[in-house]
Amino acid sequence: MTDGIDVPRIVLASREIDAPAAVLFELIADPARQPEWDGNDNLAEASPGQRVREAGAVFSMTLTNGHVRENRVVEFEEGRRIAWNPAEPGKEPPGHLWRWELEPLDERRTLVTHSYDWTGLTDETRLPRARATTPDTLRASVDRLAEHAEQS
Repeated sequence: MTDGIDVPRIVLASREIDAPAAVLFELIADPARQPEWDGNDNLAEASPGQRVREAGAVFSMTLTNGHVRENRVVEFEEGRRIAWNPAEPGKEPPGHLWRWELEPLDERRTLVTHSYDWTGLTDETRLPRARATTPDTLRASVDRLAEHAEQS
C-alpha cells in the first residue's frame, strides 16, 4: 500500500542470523537492550525490568530526542513474534506498528524479519519520519541485532 506519493506503507527486512531464536528474542523482548542494536539510532534508553512476556504489556522507551514512548504490545508469541504500537504517554497510538518475527531454521540459525507498518498512521506530523523508514533502515537494526546475538 502507498500513501499517494508511491511510498510503501509496509516495509520489511529479513536476514538469516547465526544465533538461536531464543537468544535473539531476549534481545528484542527486553526494551533495556534495544538501544544497543537500534539501527535507526532513535532509541536512547529504557528502564530495566520491562521484559515483555505477553500481548497487552506496555513498555516505556526514551528516544534520542528526549521524548518518551509507551509501546503497547499487540502481538506476542514467546521466541517467535512480537509487535507493538508506540504512542505518546497517555495517548492513543497514532497507527503505526513495529514487528519482529523469528523463524528457527535449526538449533543455531534463525530467519529474522523486521517490519514497520504505517498503513493506519493518522498523525500527519509523523508522516515524514514514517516515509524515511526504509528496508535499509530496518536492515541496519537486523544487522546490529545479528552482531550482538552472534557474540553471545
